[in-house]
Amino acid sequence: MTKRPYRSAEWFAREGKYGFIPRSWMKSQGFGPELFDGRPVIGICNTWSELVPCNRHLGDLAEHVKRGVLLAGGFPLEFPVMSLGEPLMRPTTMMFRNLAAMDVEETIRANPIDGVVLLAGCDKTTPALLMGAASCDLPTILVSGGPMLNGRFRGRVLGSGTDVFRLDEEYRTGALDKAGLDAAEAAMSRSAGSCMTMGTASTMASIAEAMGIAPSLNGAIPAADSRRSVLAETAGKRIVELVKNDTRMSQILTRAAFENAVVVTGAIGGSTNAVLHLLALAGRLGVPFTLDDWDRLGRDVPCLVDLRPSGRFLMEDFFEAGGLPVVMKRIGDRLHLDAPTVDGPTLGEVIAPAVGHDDEVIRQPDNPVTADGGLVVLRGNLAPQGAVIKPSAATPRLMQHRGRAIVFADAEDFRARVDDPDLDVDADSVLVLQNAGPRGYPGMPEVGSMAIPKKLLAEGVTDLVRLSDARMSGTAYGTVVLHIAPESAIGGPLALVRTGDMIRLDVAGRQLELEVDAAEMARRRAEWVAPPPHHDRGYGRIFLDHVQQADRGVDFDVLVGGSGTPPSKVSF
Repeated sequence: MTKRPYRSAEWFAREGKYGFIPRSWMKSQGFGPELFDGRPVIGICNTWSELVPCNRHLGDLAEHVKRGVLLAGGFPLEFPVMSLGEPLMRPTTMMFRNLAAMDVEETIRANPIDGVVLLAGCDKTTPALLMGAASCDLPTILVSGGPMLNGRFRGRVLGSGTDVFRLDEEYRTGALDKAGLDAAEAAMSRSAGSCMTMGTASTMASIAEAMGIAPSLNGAIPAADSRRSVLAETAGKRIVELVKNDTRMSQILTRAAFENAVVVTGAIGGSTNAVLHLLALAGRLGVPFTLDDWDRLGRDVPCLVDLRPSGRFLMEDFFEAGGLPVVMKRIGDRLHLDAPTVDGPTLGEVIAPAVGHDDEVIRQPDNPVTADGGLVVLRGNLAPQGAVIKPSAATPRLMQHRGRAIVFADAEDFRARVDDPDLDVDADSVLVLQNAGPRGYPGMPEVGSMAIPKKLLAEGVTDLVRLSDARMSGTAYGTVVLHIAPESAIGGPLALVRTGDMIRLDVAGRQLELEVDAAEMARRRAEWVAPPPHHDRGYGRIFLDHVQQADRGVDFDVLVGGSGTPPSKVSF
C-alpha cells in the first residue's frame, strides 16, 4: 500500500481523542483494525429506495462494489442519499434534483471519504449524483443500475414510457379495453431496472459512459444480467486505483468529455433532458459549455441507434448488438478519442475492440435512423434565450410549420380542456402550454409532450406541433418544442401568446417566431401579471429564490462552481 496520507487520515490516523472517537465508533460495526491502517476509504453513494422502483436493486449492486474495493485493498463504506423516482414523486423529480445534489455534496465533504462510487438509476439520480460529486472533485466512478428487461404483451414488445403513451391513446379511443390496459400494465415492467427505452435514464447512463466517468458498457447491460454485477465489482477495484493515483473527477470531465457527450446524444437519439443536466454539471466544474454548443456540436450527427422512442428496438437489444462502444466506434471521427476514462485507457483505446452484432439495432453511418439526430436549439422572439427540439422523435412534415396557437394557461387547464369536443383545434394547430417552467409549475415537469386531443385522434391525427417551457419524458415522442427560455412565469414571451396567434416553426433555420407585432407585444406585456409564488417556506421557497432558467441547466445560482474538499473543523 502507498504511504501517501489520504483525506480520511484526518479522521482515522490522528493521535489522541480525535482519532480514538472515529475509530472506536466505526469499530462498533465490526470493522477490524487493519481497515484503519491507512488504506483509502471509498464511499459508496447509494440511491436505493423502495419509493424508486428503478433503483430497488442497488442495495445488492452495492455489495459487488464493496467486494471490488476490498479486493483492491480499500475500505468501502456505503451511505444513502435522497433518491428520486419518476413514477411516484410530485410535482416532479426535477424540483428535487438540486436538493439530492446538495445531499451528495455535503455528505461527501463532511465525511472521511477519499473516493466515491455513485450508484444511480432513475432519471434524475444520475445528474444529481454527478453534480454533487463534481462540487467536491474527488476520484469518482458512476455505476448505473441498468435498464429493465423488455416488456412483452400479447405478442407485442413494450417499451417503458413510449408505449404508455401509445396504449393510452388506444384506450382513450376505445381500441383497447380496461382489461387489456390492466394486462399491459403488469407486462411492461417485469424486472428491476430503469426504462428500457432510450429515455432519460438510459441516455444519462450512456452519456456517463461516453464522458469516461462510468465504465464501458455501463449504459446497456440489463439490470437483471449478472454482467452488471461484474461491472460493479470492477468499478470497486478501479476506484481504489483512481484514489492511489489522485485522478479526480475534473481530470475526466473535461471540455472534450462534454463535446463527446453532445455527439453521442445525437447518435443514440438521446433525451432532451440531457441538455439541462449537462449544462448544470458543466457549471459545477467550471467547464465552458453553453446551449449553443449543443446545437453546433450536434448538428448533422446521424442517429444510429434504432431504439424507442425514435426507433423500434429496446435497451436489451442494444446491449446484444454491442452497446455504446459500437456506436462510438462508428462515429469515432467526430469524437475526442484521446479523452481519459475511469477504465484507465483513453476513449479510443476502450472502444477499439468493439464489434457490432446487429446493424438494424445499431445502424451503419451510411444507413442512419435519421441523418440529423442531434438535438436542435431554436431561437426567435418566442425563445430569446433558446428552446430545444428532438428531430429524431419528430414528424418530418411538421419540422417547418405555421399554425394557429391554442393556448393553455397551465397543465391543469390543459388537462381540463384537451378532450373537450368544443375545443377549436385542427391538425394544423400549435398547442401552447404556459407556466410549466422551473418556477411556473414549479420544478419544470415532464408535461411538454401534451396529449393529442381525442377528437383529432379519432380523425387519425398522430402528431401536432407543441410548445412549452416544460420538459418531456425521454421516452416521449412527437414534434415538441421544450425548455423555452425565459419561461412564462417570469414574464418571458411565451406568457404573452394568445389563442389565435400565428406561430412559425423552422427547425432547419433554428427559428421559433410569434407573428405578433412589437406594439401589440408591448401592450400585452403592460397588462401581464406575474402568477403568485407556489411556496413561501422550506425547500420550495429556496428553489423559487435560487433556480436558474433552462439555458443555465436549472441549477441553483449559489451552487455554480465547486468548493472541493478543504479540511474542515472537528466536531468535538
